[in-house]
Amino acid sequence: MSTRRDDLTRIAARLFAEKGYHGTSTADLAEAMGVQKGSLYAHIESKADLLWEVARDGAAAFHAALDAVPEDGPVLERIRDALRGHLRVVAEQLDVATVFTREWRYLQGERREQFVAERRRYEERVRALFREGRERGDLRTDLDDATAALLALSAVNWAYTWLRPGAETDSIADRFAALLLEGMRGYATR
Repeated sequence: MSTRRDDLTRIAARLFAEKGYHGTSTADLAEAMGVQKGSLYAHIESKADLLWEVARDGAAAFHAALDAVPEDGPVLERIRDALRGHLRVVAEQLDVATVFTREWRYLQGERREQFVAERRRYEERVRALFREGRERGDLRTDLDDATAALLALSAVNWAYTWLRPGAETDSIADRFAALLLEGMRGYATR
């Protein structure tokens, strides 16, 4: 069952995605909740609390999608599955994904440091898949794992700008994977 705080967090995600963090006032949040502005402070100390919750929820959703990728099996299939999972999160939680990708920059202090650490951990998990592919000879032997991961993540992260909520994403992810991986397989040695 949903609580008022959960409702407020969802509304904040929507407004932050639509108007930006700085473009969303506490008055906007209160109006969307159907409460007086002062009533918001029964649920939060500041608007920054909501940004933190939404960004943290996004990080958790993307990590959960990677957790669902099997740890064994062909690495190219696992890379494809990681892209599928990432795009699925974007489609199913478009507002949260938008905040995760764009609005997180307005986090401050320890929260910003924690969030950046989670983004880096996520990127490293994706980078490890490309590294494994290179080391097993499934991808180019001269592949720069970090660049490959950033290219793949940049492609799927940008989807928040054009992907419709609830869109079927597996076929899109499969096309992304085919385009990305075919270029990375060209010079693989076995």
